[in-house]
Amino acid sequence: MPRITIIETGLVSPQYRERHGSYPQMFERMVAASDPSVTCDVVSIARGEALPGPATLDAILITGSAAGVYDDVEWIAPLEAFVRTAHDQHVPMVGVCFGHQLIAQALGGTVRKSEKGWGIGRHVYQLAPDNGLLAGDTIAVAASHQDQVIIPPASARTIMASAFTPHAGLLYANGTTLSVQPHPEFTADYAAALCDLRRGLAPDRVVDTAKASLTERLDHAALGGVITRFLTRRAPA
Repeated sequence: MPRITIIETGLVSPQYRERHGSYPQMFERMVAASDPSVTCDVVSIARGEALPGPATLDAILITGSAAGVYDDVEWIAPLEAFVRTAHDQHVPMVGVCFGHQLIAQALGGTVRKSEKGWGIGRHVYQLAPDNGLLAGDTIAVAASHQDQVIIPPASARTIMASAFTPHAGLLYANGTTLSVQPHPEFTADYAAALCDLRRGLAPDRVVDTAKASLTERLDHAALGGVITRFLTRRAPA
């Protein structure tokens, strides 16, 4: 039976955890909606748990975090080494938001805080033609970030892009590493709660527009399904 190891790099604020769950729980719901046969394990490096050896894992999913990949956090360098090993050993791996940025930095890309400010609410991304994973021309997913991948690694192809986030989705040449900036694991309610948290940090008009955008169609299920299939297609049955 396929198993996905979720690397928890960030903690949901206590005021939201009871209603919305932890980040691993959000991903577990996302995965179960696509394939109920998949089992998820959690390693919380945000709570001090040690990283396992990548070769022992079927698949890896790295969550979002309030931390920046360039911050002086003791577990970031070990996680980068873990990512490089998993990538070299062709262990299926997906990163979301912080995970997207961490994988890019670990594999030679550049990440920094964007001068564009907060990207929150529903964002629409153009899809690269013939990307092999995502069908259609565009996809709409909730986002919540300031940091961005500015320069992708040489081994990565940009498959999702917008004017705000030019490198929102990266597919790596090894065929087993994928990362995305937006959050298919979020519900619209949780994405709206995060918009409220940015009030005072982002201009009110940005927050108001972002919250209103979340009433429109979101393609979370489609992207969640792509991620689940990507992670489990090589896992042993």
